[in-house]
Amino acid sequence: MIRKKMRRLLALMVLVGTVSSCVFYAQADTISDLKKKQQEDQAKLNEVTEQIDSLQDEQDLLEEEISDLDAELINMMTSIDVLEGQIEESKESIRVKQGEIEDAQAAYDEALRVEEEQYEAMKKRICFMYEQGDMDYMGLLLASKDLSDLLNKADYIEEVYAYDRQQLIAYQQQKELIAQLKATLEDEEAQLEEQKQELEQEMASLEDQKGQLDILLANKKARSKNFDVEIAQAKQQAAAYSARIKEEAAKIKKLEAEAEAARRRQNAASQTYTVSAFDTSVINNAPGSELGKKIAMYGCQYIGNPYVLGGTSLTNGADCSGFIYRIYSDFGYSLPRTSYQLRSAGTGVDYASAQPGDVICYEGHVALYVGGGYIVHASSVKTGIKISKAQYRPILAVRRIVN
Repeated sequence: MIRKKMRRLLALMVLVGTVSSCVFYAQADTISDLKKKQQEDQAKLNEVTEQIDSLQDEQDLLEEEISDLDAELINMMTSIDVLEGQIEESKESIRVKQGEIEDAQAAYDEALRVEEEQYEAMKKRICFMYEQGDMDYMGLLLASKDLSDLLNKADYIEEVYAYDRQQLIAYQQQKELIAQLKATLEDEEAQLEEQKQELEQEMASLEDQKGQLDILLANKKARSKNFDVEIAQAKQQAAAYSARIKEEAAKIKKLEAEAEAARRRQNAASQTYTVSAFDTSVINNAPGSELGKKIAMYGCQYIGNPYVLGGTSLTNGADCSGFIYRIYSDFGYSLPRTSYQLRSAGTGVDYASAQPGDVICYEGHVALYVGGGYIVHASSVKTGIKISKAQYRPILAVRRIVN
């Protein structure tokens, strides 16, 4: 590519030097000589005009790529800001969860202490009764006045044991519940930590992509400066050839009696060509689902509307990914916001199988396929939303959102 541009620039410099330094040419004696020279100059003018058109197309494409990259950087920076906020929220959630875990641990420790105290007290009461021997224990029973009194005292002893057991079981159950709560909180903390790490990895990936886009954008902006010089030189050369052709035409007119021939040459020199409007029958005749065709037809309604960096309005202006995002949003689909993320949306298909409604992905750019080898897309600030041939630049992916 660099060698091609160098050769082209060198050729332009040589031709400009030739036009500006050489004497025009010796006076021709016949109309045929003048016509021959005019034809040669016209052929050279056509060649230079083609060079100008080619340079202008390359510059337009480069400006479109620069606009796309600017929009991509804005969207990526927005995504990074959102991720930073989500990461801070995750950190705060983790801090809150850690505090809950500490509270649960403290409650667990307290329940364990109370359980141990209850257990020790129960053991002491049992030991005390048995260490006193049968005399006190049996004495308590033998001192009963009658059978009813005896049974009441026995029931009392059993109630003391039953109470101790119930209290111990209750404390054990409370301890187990607190332990389960703590385990649940720790699981939730682990999940939050995993989510935070995933967000950090995603942000690191976006920051790496942003760095690469910064370098690519700087290179493209540097390249764009060369086009102005090349186009100016080509236009200077075209103006010189045009002046020569006009001079030749004037001399031919003096030598040639037929004014009709002169008018025909003037008409040929001033003739213009127009391109017909896009025929939406291309959409209807293309294979694919009815919903995809409706989406394609919907997008074509906004041809001619402006390109706005970072915008998502189909009427007031959108960038390339904002255009796709808004069209599908109006049909109830939630798609990623950046052209890079759109490469993974939906299902991948071959370009040969592309249908109306598919998303065509390029380097830093996306478009909506409408059928027949055409796309509708938010092209650039200069051209706005327009129809283009799908293969006007290398296709990286074709993503099908609806079947």
